[in-house]
Amino acid sequence: MIPPVRRLAAVSVLGVSVLGAVLAACGTAEAPRAARQASAQPSPARPSPAASRPPTLAPGPAGQAPVFAHAPRTGDKTVALTFDADMTADQGGRAAAGERFDNPELIAALRASKVPATVFMTGRWAEEYPVQARTIGRDPLFEVANHSYSHYAFTADCYGLPTVERDAMRADVERAYAAFRKAGVPDAMPYFRFPGGCYDGQALRAVRGAGVTAVQWDVVSGDAFATDADAVARQVLEGVKPGSVVVMHCTRSAAPVTERAVRAIVPELRRRGYRFVKVSELIGATGGHR
Repeated sequence: MIPPVRRLAAVSVLGVSVLGAVLAACGTAEAPRAARQASAQPSPARPSPAASRPPTLAPGPAGQAPVFAHAPRTGDKTVALTFDADMTADQGGRAAAGERFDNPELIAALRASKVPATVFMTGRWAEEYPVQARTIGRDPLFEVANHSYSHYAFTADCYGLPTVERDAMRADVERAYAAFRKAGVPDAMPYFRFPGGCYDGQALRAVRGAGVTAVQWDVVSGDAFATDADAVARQVLEGVKPGSVVVMHCTRSAAPVTERAVRAIVPELRRRGYRFVKVSELIGATGGHR
């Protein structure tokens, strides 16, 4: 989760006790009508593997995974809204007790407004909500990216999160992809967002073998634990520049005003001439260079 203040370096998780509130769920059980109609049509010819490969950045120095925060500040007024679907590996009990952390109204608002988005999902979340994971992953409006399996930190001292051992970091990323496949997400993207936004050179080297580009952001929405949708909208609108990546959440319990904020953000950015895109389009615009 991101604290309700402007910070670009990390996602604040207010201690392990607060993590119990961060089960971000963001989907609906019903597949979109367009997707159902498309499935009834003959499949088009498959592109070559090279043509269909999602864009990534060139490797970083010293064997590190590359890091992407925003696209070049060109005249192309594009912006990517990203939503973290957080669930830590030890939060199943809260979900089993009936606590609701999904936000179907948010996903419905994005669909109604035809806003593309990238959902950074934990593998544990996909296990808990496989139908929602599948419908998001099969909706062409969205793309699913990796937010780790466990939502444990990849560095020490990351807002109270438990930590992943160095030799288990790559496996944690790959376990998330396995959970996505099991849930029925067909083409999860090779993009990885560190839990808490916390990383260092060791973490970047550890996940490089998973073939991912690490994706951060340059605009913090402040929606985590916020109660004022207008304040969230103002923070986003003040921060967005051409090529921006906005980090938000799709959880009713820990980010209850996000859907209302999005309903204000989208028309205003469109009025300013912005076009909403997925992270993959922004990375593609870099030509593979950071």
